[in-house]
Amino acid sequence: MSSSSIIWPQKFLPGTTDNFVSNEIYVPNLIAQDVWPNLVDITRWESYYDNAGQITPPASGPTLQNPGEQFSFATFGFPPLQAQIKESVAPTATSPGRLAWRAWQDGDADSAFEIYHAWIVEDTEWGAVRILTQESQSGKPAAELAKQRPNPMLLGHQRWLDGLAAASVTAKAKT
Repeated sequence: MSSSSIIWPQKFLPGTTDNFVSNEIYVPNLIAQDVWPNLVDITRWESYYDNAGQITPPASGPTLQNPGEQFSFATFGFPPLQAQIKESVAPTATSPGRLAWRAWQDGDADSAFEIYHAWIVEDTEWGAVRILTQESQSGKPAAELAKQRPNPMLLGHQRWLDGLAAASVTAKAKT
């Protein structure tokens, strides 16, 4: 089985921006459809990820499902970032779930930055779910994050994946 990959806009291609991280886990005994609701319902994030807050869902409701819609959230100590859904395709038994957004902070040359954050949630042939998240960032704040050791974005996104997986296991056990 070949794994799906992120569809990157040209300006966010990995290796061409100021900061890039990739995190991936495989979780046994879950399927993509168990994970998807916990990822796309933005109001659930704070219950399993301690680095998201001040969430404002899209106007249509709490689910990140309509490309073009905007939402906002605070993360990594930044004030709430404006974000726009770029891709949202729910998983099926034969195709991966895909979620991506562009987020930004306006400002001057020292404070403005832009990110592209993408997710893939897909079933494997061996009965695990693969959850991949990658983020590419441009701007001085992104370059400063990339210099930090340990890398806070890499560690933060790993906590996000681990929390998402745990929340999905717990939700499945209740059904």
